[in-house]
Amino acid sequence: MSEKIDPATRTEIEAAAFRKLVEHLRKYPEVQNLDLMNLAYFCRNCMSKWYRGAAAERGVELDYDEAREIVYGMPYADYKRRYQREGTPEQLEKFAAAERKATP
Repeated sequence: MSEKIDPATRTEIEAAAFRKLVEHLRKYPEVQNLDLMNLAYFCRNCMSKWYRGAAAERGVELDYDEAREIVYGMPYADYKRRYQREGTPEQLEKFAAAERKATP
């Protein structure tokens, strides 16, 4: 099936799916980055880094804070103040293991 999709259309579909994922994560800020990282080995910050990397590959300079604002929908400091909770010792321990697994 995927060979039937031309490259430009594939890019449009992938971009739409990415936008939907970002929209979904913005809608549910109660889902903590720790939860995402501990279960799926990625979080909003990872997505920000991927976004920045993809931009750089195309000659677009974004700093990490700019990429975070794109993913979070607001400056990271505002998001953190409004939504981020302190992790429990168990969550932080799992996070350290997940971060090691997610980082090549």
